[in-house]
Formats: sequence, C-alpha cells, structure tokens
Amino acid sequence: MRVRQWCRDLAMGAKYAFSGGREGWVRLLLTAVGVGLGVAVLLLTTALPGAVAARHDRENARADHTYNQEPKPRADNTLVIADLDTTYHKRDIRGRLMEPEGARAPLPPGLERFPGTGEMVVSPALKDLLTSDDGQLLRQRLPYRIVGTIGESGLIGSHELAYYAGVKGLAAKIDPPNVTRIDMFGNPHPTHEKSDPVLVLLMLVVVVVLLMPVGVFIATAVRFGGERRDRRLAALRLVGSDSGMTRRIAAGEALAGALLGLVFGTVFFLIGRAGTASVEVYGISVFPSYLNPSPTLALLVAVAVPAAAVLVTLLALRGVVIEPLGVVRTAKPARRRLWWRLLLPLGGLAMLYPMLGQGRGNGNFNEYLVIGGVLLLLVGVTALLPWVVETVVARLNSGGVAWQLAVRRLQLSSGTAARMVNGIAVAVAGAIALQMLFAGVEGDYTKQSRNNVQRAQTQVNVPSTIPVGAAAEELGRARGVRRVMALSEAYAGDRRQDPNEGAGVLVGDCASLREVATLPSCREGDVFSVLGAEYDTDTPKLARPGRTVYIDARYNGSAPFAWTVPRGIKQAQSREDPTGVKRGGFLITRGTLPARTESALAGVVFLALDPSVPDALEHVRNAAARVVPLATPMTWAATERSGAFTSIRTGLFVGATCVLGLIGVSLLVSQLEQLRERRKLLSSLVAFGTRRRTLSLSVLWQTAIPIAMGLLLASAVGLTLGAILLKMSGATVSVDWASVLTMSGIGAGVVLLVTVLSLPPLLRLMRPEGLRTE
Repeated sequence: MRVRQWCRDLAMGAKYAFSGGREGWVRLLLTAVGVGLGVAVLLLTTALPGAVAARHDRENARADHTYNQEPKPRADNTLVIADLDTTYHKRDIRGRLMEPEGARAPLPPGLERFPGTGEMVVSPALKDLLTSDDGQLLRQRLPYRIVGTIGESGLIGSHELAYYAGVKGLAAKIDPPNVTRIDMFGNPHPTHEKSDPVLVLLMLVVVVVLLMPVGVFIATAVRFGGERRDRRLAALRLVGSDSGMTRRIAAGEALAGALLGLVFGTVFFLIGRAGTASVEVYGISVFPSYLNPSPTLALLVAVAVPAAAVLVTLLALRGVVIEPLGVVRTAKPARRRLWWRLLLPLGGLAMLYPMLGQGRGNGNFNEYLVIGGVLLLLVGVTALLPWVVETVVARLNSGGVAWQLAVRRLQLSSGTAARMVNGIAVAVAGAIALQMLFAGVEGDYTKQSRNNVQRAQTQVNVPSTIPVGAAAEELGRARGVRRVMALSEAYAGDRRQDPNEGAGVLVGDCASLREVATLPSCREGDVFSVLGAEYDTDTPKLARPGRTVYIDARYNGSAPFAWTVPRGIKQAQSREDPTGVKRGGFLITRGTLPARTESALAGVVFLALDPSVPDALEHVRNAAARVVPLATPMTWAATERSGAFTSIRTGLFVGATCVLGLIGVSLLVSQLEQLRERRKLLSSLVAFGTRRRTLSLSVLWQTAIPIAMGLLLASAVGLTLGAILLKMSGATVSVDWASVLTMSGIGAGVVLLVTVLSLPPLLRLMRPEGLRTE
C-alpha cells in the first residue's frame, strides 16, 4: 500500500512537471538540460575504458617489430618492412616502407592492397596535411604518389598521421628491429608491465576529481526553480495534501526532469560521439566506434541519476515547512549547523591516514580507501560552503546600493548562491590537489638528459654503407644548420676473436675530434690516445706505439682488420661529448685509415641548428631523408619523461577541458534560471527608478562574493588533500603556489565569463513589461 502511494504521488509530481504551462516547461527544460549535460559526461566516462582498450587493440593488431627475434627466412608469405617514423611540426607520423616477397605476404590492417614501388597509402589526416599549404616541407620528405587511404582498422585515431610506402631493394638492408622480415602483423605475446602504485594512485585521483563536479552539477540541476516549486507546493497543501505527500510530489517533479535529462544526455552524448572524429585534444583522437559505453555502467547511470534526483529533493525539503498559506523558508532561516559538515572531511582524512608514507615500496594503495577518502574530502567542500557563505554574508552590511542589493539577496538565499558555485569549488579543490601531486612526483618520472642541447640539437646515425663525410656535407647544406660534427665509430681489440682488452675508435676531422677530447694540436694524419674516460682501463695498454690492434667491424658484415699503432701517437684528455659521455680509446683523423676500412665504419652526425631560422629542424629531416633514407634524425631534449606519466597527465588535461566546459555551461544555465525566477523583482526595481547599471553590478556581486569564498575554501581543502597525497606517495610536501593561483584564476575566470554572458538576458528582463501577468 505504501509503495503504491509513493508511486501515485511521484506520478502526480511528474504530471505537474509536464502540465505546468509555459513556466513549467521552461523549468523542466532547464532541469533536463542541466542533468543532460552531466549524464553526457558520465556516459563519456563509461565509454573511456573501452576506447582505451580499442586503441590498444588496434596498436597490437598492426605491430610489426620483432624484438629479440631473428628475422624470418625469405618465403612466399614474408614481407620486409622498415620503421620510418618521423615528426613534422611536433606531430608524430607513423611511417612504414614495405617490400612484399610473395603472393601470400601479410597485408597491414586497413589496407586493401600493397602500394607499388614509389606509391603510398596514407591516413585521411595525413592526406589532408599533404594537400594543404602547411604540408609543403613534408611533401619533400615523402616523395611517393598517394594511391589510397588507410582504413579505420589500421589507425588508432581519426587524426593519426600514418603512411605505408612501397619500395624495392629493402631486403638487402635488413637490420632488426628497424628493418626486418615478418610473416604476420600483430603481437602474439603482448607483455604487461607491473603497475606502479604511484601511477595507479594518480589515475584513481584523476577519475574521482573529474567526476565529482559532474555529480555536484546533477544534484544542483534537479533543484532548479526551487522557490517557485515551494509556492506551488503550498497551494497543494491548501487543497488538502499532507506534508509527506507534498514532498513526494516535489520528488516526482524532480524525477520527471531527471528522466527527461537522461534522454537529453543520451542525445548530447550521441551528438558528441558523432563529432569526435573531427576533434583532437592534446594529440589524442578517437573514432566514434570506440565510444561505446559499458552496458553495466550505462545502466548504473540510468538508475543512479533519477534516484539521486529523488533523494536530493527529499533531503532539500526536509528542513522546509510547507504550510497552506506559504513556505516557512520565506522567513529568516535557522542557522546551519557546522558539526556534521566537519564529519565528512574528517572521515576522508581518516580513510587516507593509514596509507601515509606508503610510497611505492609497500605494495599498492587500497583503491576503496583512496576513492572513499578523496570523495569525502571533496564532498566536504559542498557541505561546508553553504555554512561559510551564510556565516560571512550575515556580517556584511555597509556599501553602495548594488552591494546592499547583492548582500541582502545572499542573506535571504545563501544556499542557492552556494549551490551555484559548489561545482567550481570542487573542481578547483581537486585540481589544486592534483597539481601538487603531479609536481611532487614529477621528478621521479622525469630525468635530465645527458645530451648537451647547447652544443647540438639533432643526431643522425649513418650506416656503414654510406660515407659519413659525404652524408655530413649534405646535411650541413640544409637550411638552418649552423655547425656539423661527424664521427665514425668502431671498436679495437687485442685479438681478432674474443679480445681480452678493448677500446673505442673514433674517426673524424680535427674539429669533430675536439668535441670528444682536449687535443694539444691537430692536423690531418694525427692519431691520439684518450685518457680520463669513464670505465676505460685498456686504452693505455693498447696505445703503445708499434702494437697491432684489430678494428672489429663484424657487426656490419666486415671482417676485423689489423692496424698498427703509429709511433707518433699523441695523448689527449677526454671531455664530455655532445651526448654527455666521456669517451676513451683512439681518435684518428679522417684519411689516416685505408679507404676500404673507413668505409666499413658506421657513423654519427651531430648538428647544431640556428634557432632564428624557421623550420630548420624540418629542413634537416628532409635532408636526412635524401641522404640516409632509413635513418630517423633524433631530436634532443633537455629532459626525458616517462610515457605512462605523460599519458596520465594528458588524460587529466583532456578530462579537465571537458569538465571546465560542463562547468561553464551548467553555471550559465543556473544563472539564467535564477534570473528568470527574479524577473518580476527586477522589473519592479526598474519601474521604481533603479538604474540598470546598479542592478547589473548587484548581479556581479552576487556571483563574486560566493565564488571568492568558494575558491578560498577550495584552496584550503585542495592544499590539504594535495599534502596528504604527497605523503602517501612518499614525496616531499611542497606547494606550487603558481599552480594554486592558476587554478583559482581559471575558476574565477569561468564564473566571470558566465556572468558576462548572462548580462544580455538580464537587460532584457529588466523592463517594466516584466510586471505583466496572466
């Protein structure tokens, strides 16, 4: 009987929501849009695990590297493939050269046929780039004719740049893993790295921080039109409904808005899903087919959102006395109690406390305690903010007319003002904590590169089949190259086979040799033994004049050749080369060794670029593609960062971008709903002579005062949570004040933008015609 009564009352409330005339439809629409935006983000979240898995599966399906494996013997079902990845204007391009060796050679995923010699099949995004004005330099690097596009099954994202090109003579250049022979695509034995507890902690906190504002927005959206709803409920009490029935009817109205919001959210999600193919965020793109929400999680959203709408409404009305002649809320409300609001953040601290100091050395963090603790701390912001706003605005009095109007409005409805900024406060608190955590552990995943970027910025490895001197000369002609250092490398031992003593051999001109050692003097024909190198004890033994050593070039197919240490050998002191290594062994000026031996040595060319020349790096890459076709120039950076850490940080930026958009739109909807409810009041004030500028300024103050309090509270909670997370990860607790101010500034900027966008509707509402009624 009780269940039937509940259902009847909820159904009646839903009926009132759809039959309330124009006002009712506007209120229902605002609620549905607010809830729908939150539902769309939740559905996107439920689809992300599947999208990540789909990208990973696509990557595995097209894998063509054979690490730790010998190349397959030539057969009718083999393919020679070369990895020729490159970069263009900081965008990675996946490149492969192919030579099928039989009719049954494996075809890469996404291709219908092999491209012929001099032809290539490209991804749609690369095709657009090559045909645009921005792709002029890249067209010089890829001198192949486009004969098709790679299908979706061969790409990991809609904006990925990739190509497959057909060439001849690739089999003679097999050098695993970059050039190898395969008989299938895909990795039959994918490896799974052991998870890093700190990275797992980062992912958990990122997910909670990004989803928490969404829940706050949904809870706020179902309470749109609260004041008008209470007046309607008073009318229901007048015709005979009891207080319990009245609250259930109100819950039914919220349920109707939430259900319509589920429909809107599904539509928003489908529209956004269809548009993902044209969007790339921080270098990440997906295909619409990737974004398929998990049925279980989608069902959970469909059940949780309406249930939350009913629960939030019943809790909101618990402290409101609705009588037949009005709502007690119109009188001065009772002071909010603080004690129970403090229990939430204290409970969160209690859940996180057992994991302090655990770091990565004591196993994984307890996922449930992490999620629960972070949730309670962030929910504590939403619980404490109404009390803070009420307490502060109760003490605000003197000021101008606009200030007085704003403060009086806040004193009468501080709860509504706090609800508007709850979402932004939670987002800022979480962002501050994450910034502290990322900054605190970044040093563990970022290391300084040994490469000296002041002396060189690019390195090109030259195979023994190409003369190093000629390659260096051609690379030096590239536009923007300021300096060229070319060295040939080998290894010298005391025996032809299995030497007991060995040392490195570097061949180059005097200018290049001075990059690796301090030379007393140098001219063509000189030979040096280098002292003071790292881990080098054999050079003094081998560098005795007249001794025969064997320069071993077997790794590139040549046999070791004997070389006699000249009597005029000089000594030099080692210095760090551009890669940060102190080399030892022999330094030999170019031309001293016989031509046949020098041509058997592999080389390396270091290039210093002129930063004032635009696209200097692209010109070097183009030159390298002509001179050393199978080599990819390596661009040096001062630091090297873990790929997993970078991926999580990129995911945070992508998610934060979506959440900030949701924050802005939801705040705008909430602001418009507030203005709509106050239409008659604003019209009355204008009719009595209040200036529009004064009213506009009062609306700005009504937004600025709560947001200032919210940001202060968010900063305090964010700093506390960040310090705890740093303690949990075993990192030193430090505050990045620039990040704190940046996050707070972004939050304030979003609110300011929303206020500016709400001014045109405000000006339209401030007309005497708004006093008309039916």
